[in-house]
Amino acid sequence: MLYFRNDYGAGAHPAVLEALCRTNLERTAGYGTDRYCQEAAETIRALCRCPEAAVHFLAGGTQVNKTALAAFLRPYEAAVAAASGHICVHEAGAVEQDGHKILTVPTPDGKLTPPLLRAAMAGPFNEHTVIPRLAYISNTTELGTVYTRRELWELGEACRELGLLLYCDGARLGSAMDAGGTDFPDYAAACDAFTIGGTKNGLLFGEALVIVNPALQPGFRNCMKQQGAMLAKGRLLGVQFQAVLKDGLYRALAAHANAQARRLAEGLEALGVLLLAPAESNQVFPILPDGAVEELGRRVEFEVERKMDGGRTCIRFVTAWHTPPEDVDALLELGAGLLA
Repeated sequence: MLYFRNDYGAGAHPAVLEALCRTNLERTAGYGTDRYCQEAAETIRALCRCPEAAVHFLAGGTQVNKTALAAFLRPYEAAVAAASGHICVHEAGAVEQDGHKILTVPTPDGKLTPPLLRAAMAGPFNEHTVIPRLAYISNTTELGTVYTRRELWELGEACRELGLLLYCDGARLGSAMDAGGTDFPDYAAACDAFTIGGTKNGLLFGEALVIVNPALQPGFRNCMKQQGAMLAKGRLLGVQFQAVLKDGLYRALAAHANAQARRLAEGLEALGVLLLAPAESNQVFPILPDGAVEELGRRVEFEVERKMDGGRTCIRFVTAWHTPPEDVDALLELGAGLLA
């Protein structure tokens, strides 16, 4: 079977495994207070050019989103997000479980824009309603689209104008940076907080949360503990992040995934296949006849995105840091045969 179901199905990059094995028998302090987490946090602050940022390491994406929004929002405050946003459709109501309503905004491409945000903030909001306090974005989005540097900065300015915090879910931040021309300092400048995803870019598991806004930093570790998000063997996260953040490996892994997705998207379009959204990152959403989807399912691992009209289905292919170019070639060859 060819595997294009997700970008976290394999284990970890060899550099991560080597670092974990090399440090395996060391005894360190727990709960992220070890030197590896401290060194990884310093590396991230340097990459972001934000020496005052607070950096915390958590195990997974839903965990970090739930914990962050629980810490940043007061009980009556709400988040604004694209209707396709991860916290809306993929986290089983984790944010709502803490009592925070999500105000969803329909978007054509999965991205919030300043006009969409201003419309969502038109209100009325008063003591009888929840109060929007935070704008949530995913980069890359759930449709594989990407915020450019200009879009990110303009959204940050709009949030400051509207009195909103800007939080970026960076589960695929490496892919977003490679595709959108952004870098770590752009997120530190535009966002109040953002995550650097490791689970989907070469780590066994792990996300780094960068809290830029000093008003959001106090008490966050208490909230981590309360949410069950403080890992006793926290050093496992610091070791892994240090392994991929040095020498540009994090960016290189994401660039490989994006390059394979571009090859796949260009090949599919050459076969006459329509895509649900522009293939800007490492996710490709082809729209295929139902019969072709059924046959592909016997030979390829992928996700079904949605049923379309006219006997068609949109599916999702995801390339990863470890996707062999030969697998992309084989998938395109298989597609050509099915669509001939």
